[in-house]
Amino acid sequence: MISRISDGASCTVRIVGHIAAWSGLALVLLVAFNVLARYLFGYGTVALQEMEWHLMAVTALFGMSYGLNQGGEVRVDVLYSGFRPRTKAIVDLIAHIGLLAVSLIIAYLCIAYVQASYSINEGSPDPGGLGYRYVLKAALPIAFALLSIQALAMVLHGILQLTGQRPLPETDPE
Repeated sequence: MISRISDGASCTVRIVGHIAAWSGLALVLLVAFNVLARYLFGYGTVALQEMEWHLMAVTALFGMSYGLNQGGEVRVDVLYSGFRPRTKAIVDLIAHIGLLAVSLIIAYLCIAYVQASYSINEGSPDPGGLGYRYVLKAALPIAFALLSIQALAMVLHGILQLTGQRPLPETDPE
């Protein structure tokens, strides 16, 4: 059952990650449109410019859990690379528990931030900018909740490794 929960959580994060990756294409097309419209036709709006960074922010927020899911995190292997597989699994488990706790705390704290934005119907301070900024801010707790789902999947995976139900991390051949 733990294995199914872990695999299901990882699968959910992968699906959202694929959507976030495709939003990169939307960002490129939007930037290209803005550049061409401005320099070829003399047309540009603040709303479209703001849409660029809104899209980039959402892509980055939802992409962070996918990056972790795919093993794209940065490690400082000064000591870790010399550890035995079981020690590596213990270190990973402790790190993932920490990530789970921090991502849940951030997700929880972001809710008040979104509520404050919603209560004043926050929009862009620039004339012609996008309204409903709380919709963008709502991506924060959702993205950190998704990160906590990935962290939970990794915690469960670590437990399975330490109980012998999944293989331990490989040792470096060096």
